[in-house]
Amino acid sequence: MTDPTIGSLRVNGATLHYEVRGEGPLLLLIPGGTGGAASFDGIVDDLAAEYTVATYDPRGMSRSTLDEPDAEQQVAEHADDAFRMLELLSPGEPARVFGVSSGAITVLHLLTAHPECIARVVVHEPPVVEVLPDAAEHRALIARVQDTFRTRGLMPAMAVFAAGLKKDGDTTEPKAELKLPPQAAARAEQTMANLPYFVGRIVPGLMSYTPDIRRLEGLSDRLVLTGGQESRGELPYRSAAFLAERLGMDLRHFPGGHTGLTTHPAEFGELLRKAFRASI
Repeated sequence: MTDPTIGSLRVNGATLHYEVRGEGPLLLLIPGGTGGAASFDGIVDDLAAEYTVATYDPRGMSRSTLDEPDAEQQVAEHADDAFRMLELLSPGEPARVFGVSSGAITVLHLLTAHPECIARVVVHEPPVVEVLPDAAEHRALIARVQDTFRTRGLMPAMAVFAAGLKKDGDTTEPKAELKLPPQAAARAEQTMANLPYFVGRIVPGLMSYTPDIRRLEGLSDRLVLTGGQESRGELPYRSAAFLAERLGMDLRHFPGGHTGLTTHPAEFGELLRKAFRASI
């Protein structure tokens, strides 16, 4: 893999670690879950043949440190971090942005808050559960996860969370541990280190977000929503599909499930390139 140019960016309440590869128009990649910049290791080199590809660790994750480690996390602040990254790396030039999972929620807000900075965004399975008709059930799930985390600890909370994400009618027992694909095995230690922050701050802070549907409707020509071919029925897929329906647009399908960019990097990266090449 190509060695990146590494930098740090001071933002409100945090210092962000970022990496840049390639040349051409800017493509900013925003990870979700417990992932940082390394989440995109399987696709960055191919993308860097066409773009200046920037990746970063979201505030509080991996090498991006918070001034106040216990600070509550808000979507607007995460989106402002992304905006500052665009200002730094693509000043005056609209950029392309991709986000997955909680990173996709950040991208939705970035698009509505700073459309002047955006050429096109692709968002993969943003778990915007507030758009769902059964949103109250998912608010209760998030509350249960937080209560379990406080009273019983991390892995029981992850088990509750996994049970809430699974497909409708799936009666298999949720696994408390994270099942990482082989490509992510080297990142297992950092993934586990990020888990408490993810469960305690990112899940309640970002999954409670309600996207501005009316604003997104007016910007839908710059928005591509995607879901995993293998994750139909799971909560993040349902959220993405329902949002696409609300916006009157098609949900594009990418290989694999929620973590398809890790399990199917070559195919995922190629479809991502196609999504950004489409006329704007």
